[in-house]
Amino acid sequence: MDDQYTPILTEEERAARRARRAKLRRQKQRARRIRRLKLLLAAAALVLLLVILLLVFGKQPETAPEPPPSVPAAESAALPEENADQPYSAAETAATVQLGDGIDSSYAVLIDLQSNTILAEKGAHTVISPASMTKLMTLLVAAEHVTDLDDTFTMTIDITDYCYVNGCSVVGLDIDETVSIRELLYGTILPSGADASLGLAVYVAGSHEAFVELMNQKAEELGIAETTHFTNCVGIYDEAHTSTVYDMAIILKAAMDNQLCREVLRARTYETAPTTAHPEGQILSNWFLRRIEDHVPSTFEVIGAKTGYVVQSGSCAASCGENADGGQYICVTGDAGSSWRCIFDHVALYEEYCS
Repeated sequence: MDDQYTPILTEEERAARRARRAKLRRQKQRARRIRRLKLLLAAAALVLLLVILLLVFGKQPETAPEPPPSVPAAESAALPEENADQPYSAAETAATVQLGDGIDSSYAVLIDLQSNTILAEKGAHTVISPASMTKLMTLLVAAEHVTDLDDTFTMTIDITDYCYVNGCSVVGLDIDETVSIRELLYGTILPSGADASLGLAVYVAGSHEAFVELMNQKAEELGIAETTHFTNCVGIYDEAHTSTVYDMAIILKAAMDNQLCREVLRARTYETAPTTAHPEGQILSNWFLRRIEDHVPSTFEVIGAKTGYVVQSGSCAASCGENADGGQYICVTGDAGSSWRCIFDHVALYEEYCS
């Protein structure tokens, strides 16, 4: 069915949309820079006035007015104090919307990355199975440990057997097929390849089990270990393999802050190098990104995403989007009735609160 999908927009229309978004972002960014420059000039004038007063009167005024903030007060007030020193957290506010039946997903969270606040949520802290959204952590941990993207890894029968026995989605790498580490990163995310994920795990840590330990250490570092715990790097269901949509949003935020992860997560397609098993190479696709771009507003772009599905979690996805103002948001949903309903839940939340 995936191969039969026909995009609504042509490549020229998509390019025009991207050009409009880029133009609007530039205009908004220029306006923000001008506002901030005016504030800085006002602050400099005030400091100059204080210096003149000191020179004229020979002493410091009893109460010196504080210079204005370097950012607009409205923007500053939006930042919750409790999260000021916690880049990987987000807080509910009085304005946080409690979502109901308006979306199909049973669990959801929408986070404004500028203010680190939760715009809307639905069971955001309920413990669920993260399914293949797990691979966001796999990607993040691997990206933090890999030093040579052109180094290679050779597939083993242990990896292919693991994927076959557990019914995993795969890139389709064969036993003894040698591919680059870069291709394993893209293979982990775009087609959600368990063979690629396991290849990364063995390459980075020497074994699947040792890599999972690194994943759980990263969860501790991100402050989500109380509700997130991994038993595998691919998202196979296990009672002890847990997370929440909020925790997955935190993981995605950390991944989007990593340049290598960001490049992988925002790729629509990736063409692999030819191998003996695949002499023409393979074209890997992130179908969530390719499908959702036809449905979000023209002034909004989804710039990274990872889906997941097991029976226990339903269709789920984590995505990051950007509006024309340059504002970025993270949306994570779980337990939708189908992959398309999952996509349309993200579209609805972005349209309502972000664009």
